[in-house]
Amino acid sequence: MANPEPVDFISVHAYGVKEGFLDADGSAGTILDPDPDSVSGRMRHSRELLDASPLRNLELHFTEWSSAYTPTDYMHDQYHQASFILDKIKRATPYVNSMSYWTFTDIFEENGPRFTPFHGGFGMINLQGIRKPSFYAFKFLSMLGTDDVATDDSQSWITKSDDGSVQALVWDYSPVTPPAGQTDQVFYRQDLPPVDKGQLTVDIANVRNGKYRVAVYQIGYKHNDPFTAYVEMGSPRQLTRAQEDALKNVSSGGPVTQSEITISNKTFSKTISLRTNDCFLVVLTPIRKGAGR
Repeated sequence: MANPEPVDFISVHAYGVKEGFLDADGSAGTILDPDPDSVSGRMRHSRELLDASPLRNLELHFTEWSSAYTPTDYMHDQYHQASFILDKIKRATPYVNSMSYWTFTDIFEENGPRFTPFHGGFGMINLQGIRKPSFYAFKFLSMLGTDDVATDDSQSWITKSDDGSVQALVWDYSPVTPPAGQTDQVFYRQDLPPVDKGQLTVDIANVRNGKYRVAVYQIGYKHNDPFTAYVEMGSPRQLTRAQEDALKNVSSGGPVTQSEITISNKTFSKTISLRTNDCFLVVLTPIRKGAGR
C-alpha cells in the first residue's frame, strides 16, 4: 500500500464557452458564453467547495483559463479579449491564489503547427511577434500601483504608489456572441466595430495636490488592435515585411494622449468617450521640482 502524501494545492482549468466542449480539430466550432459568471463563477464555486471541505486551507490555482480552450477561436485575436481578461481577473481575484492565462504565444503545436499570421491562436503574441489586445490587458495590469484604492465601479481598478502616482484602469466588458448558426470561428473572424456608449468620467478623490503628467493608454477597436488592421489588409495568409511592420506599429502600446495638469483641490477628474469593450489606463505621475534638469 502506497504511503499517503499530503496535498499541496488544488489545480483547476476553466474556459468561457457555452457550446463546443469537444472540438479536437476546430471543425465543430465554439461559442462564447456571455454569462458574467463565465470562468470567474467557476473559480468562485471551486473556492466555495474547498471552504466546505477538509481542504479549506489549500491554495487554489487555475493553471489554464481563457475565453476558449481551442487554438482556432478568433475571439483570442479580437479586441474583445482584453476586456474579457480584465473582467474575469477582477471578478475572480478574491477566490484564487493564481490565474495562469492560456497562453503566452501562438507557437503551439498540440494540434499541429499553424501557418497563418492570425488563426484564433491562444497566445498574447502571434507568430511574427505582433502583440494582441490580450497582451496589453496584462501589460496594463502590470502598470498598476502597489496599493489598491476603493472604487464603486466593478469594471475598474484604481491604485496608488508611495511616490504619489495614481493609476486608474477602467473597461467596458460587453460580450458579443455569434448570431444563430454561427460559431466564434466564423463570427470573430471579421471586422466587428463597437457601439458608442457615451461618456465615461473617472473621478478620483484624495489625490495629492501638485503637478502631474497624465498619460492615457487604450485597448479597443483600432487601438492596439492588429487583428482589425489585418482584416482590413484582406487577411493575407502570409505577411510581407511591410505588412508585418505596419501591424506592429498599430499595436505599439504607446499612450493615446499625454498632458500636464495641476491639482489644487485633491481631486482628479477626466472624461473619456467610451465604446463597447474599450479599456483605458490613466496614469498620473507627479512632476518633481527640478525633474529633467
